[in-house]
Amino acid sequence: MNKFVSDQIFDEERSLYNLKDTEVTNCTFAGPADGESVLKEGRNYTVKDCSFSLRYPMWHAKGFSLISSKMDEKTRAPLWYCQNGLIKDSKITGIKCLRECEKINIADCNIHSDEFGWKCSGIHITNTLIESVYFLFESKNIEIENLEFTGKYSFQYVENLHIKNSKLDTKDAFWHGKNITVENSTVKGEYLGWFSENLTFINCKITGTQPLCYCKNLKLINCTMENTDLSFEYSDVEADIKGNIVSVKNPKSGTITADSVGEIITEDAVMDCTGKVVIRSSVQTQV
Repeated sequence: MNKFVSDQIFDEERSLYNLKDTEVTNCTFAGPADGESVLKEGRNYTVKDCSFSLRYPMWHAKGFSLISSKMDEKTRAPLWYCQNGLIKDSKITGIKCLRECEKINIADCNIHSDEFGWKCSGIHITNTLIESVYFLFESKNIEIENLEFTGKYSFQYVENLHIKNSKLDTKDAFWHGKNITVENSTVKGEYLGWFSENLTFINCKITGTQPLCYCKNLKLINCTMENTDLSFEYSDVEADIKGNIVSVKNPKSGTITADSVGEIITEDAVMDCTGKVVIRSSVQTQV
């Protein structure tokens, strides 16, 4: 960085358009002019200790850092079409943050942004709190650790996702997702993982009705399941469950092993279902 901008207020359209090799500190992007795209098309810049209240501030940014800054609810769609960025120690409450972005690291943030992270690639998230609806829709190549997430319809149509040590309170998560691994995490929510392919849970706690139906190559390793009725319908599954499953219905293929199962339902199937349920305590197999 060989240029500096500090302690200023910007509110006009494209105020710092095409900014390069600059550190921007303690600035406010807000005011009566209500200008859009204040930092559009910037290259190799850092924004630190700044506040934003204008639309579309950082589109097409490349090689950027956003550190210890705030983007309020008026900062709609703040980062689109960005590459090679860091978002750290920041609070973002503008909707539709991150769209078609690549190689973005997010750490130690507090984010409340519906439709966050659509159609992105190479997203890394650590030590962050996120509340969103349709979180990471159609994104791929994602690494997540120590995320606390709340919101419906998360991770739909994602590909190549790895989650560790996280808490997910969601609904309809992982629908149509491919190549997903979740480790050492809690996943709470209805209708988990329907129509997914290559979805694996390791050392996880899963809670909620009708989970993991219509799945291909589903694996659960050393997991627990609570209030999970009508589980695994029409899924190809290999599962090792510690404790009880409320009910299992018409697994398409594979083996589900648990300490106990409240009910095994094998009726009204619309396809051939050969999946097996093994009750560990009694060492009995039921089909």
